[in-house]
Amino acid sequence: MAKIFLAPLRLATGWGLSPRLINGLAIAMLVILRLTIGWHFLSEGVDKYEAGDWSAKPFFANARGPMAGQFRAMVWDHDGAFRLDMERTKVHFAVYRDQIATHFGFDEAQIAMAQNNYAKAIESWQYVTELNCNEIEEFEIGLKRLDAMDRAPARSGVESLSGQRETVRRELTNTINPVFAQIDTVWDNYESAQNDLATDEQKSATPKFRLTKPRSALIDTSVLDRMVPYFDMTIGWLLILGLFTPLAALAAAAFLGQVVMSQYPPVTGPASSNYQLIECMACLVLASTGAGRFAGLDFFLHLITRKFAGRSAA
Repeated sequence: MAKIFLAPLRLATGWGLSPRLINGLAIAMLVILRLTIGWHFLSEGVDKYEAGDWSAKPFFANARGPMAGQFRAMVWDHDGAFRLDMERTKVHFAVYRDQIATHFGFDEAQIAMAQNNYAKAIESWQYVTELNCNEIEEFEIGLKRLDAMDRAPARSGVESLSGQRETVRRELTNTINPVFAQIDTVWDNYESAQNDLATDEQKSATPKFRLTKPRSALIDTSVLDRMVPYFDMTIGWLLILGLFTPLAALAAAAFLGQVVMSQYPPVTGPASSNYQLIECMACLVLASTGAGRFAGLDFFLHLITRKFAGRSAA
């Protein structure tokens, strides 16, 4: 019975791996490798968290390779279906106006000012969309053209036609990105204006209330942008402490593998994913060798499994 309950712990600390299989120098190198990768993940997570505006959008928006379409679809509102829709924007802004009033406990005067901020934000949105109406129309027509290209199987097999499709997509992105940036500024200003209505007492009692992005898919950048900093820091600490190292290293390898696949095949240059590919392979080494059992907390957890599960756990 003890073996059954301890099976997850054995898996998390390195199932059936004997630390006597490698020499002292190799063990030292594994510890250094684990600490190095752990520190890298931890520092990346802290930087993303402190930046506050980190986003996975550049990786997915510039995806290439056979899975490029799936990765691009993970960019929040990549087709502008939400930000370019006036009714959906009005509803979302109105819900936020009511929620922030409840969050801070606004009085009647603050509620009136919140309504005024709402009206100004909608007016700003209308101004931006009217000012860029030609670009928006060109973008929407281009999306229909791309959809027709994607539905034509012959184009996928012809390199020149496939290249034409990517050229059209790149031109559309360059056309609409400045418009999206202006709309995003409207969102940011609206969020700041509503939060600024709170008194110092209200702000000290409750944290800032965020204007969240409505999810456009089960997993998109609106979700990933919040999760990744915490994921990086968690993986970093687990690797540094040598705790549940196989699981942490496999999770890190899977994460890095997604980065590699979003920029597949790896090439040289600023967008190269070769570095992530190398670190992904290094994480697999950590996972397969039970590296947390060397100068890590997994050593003590492994002793527990050996005590109750017998020598077969070694």
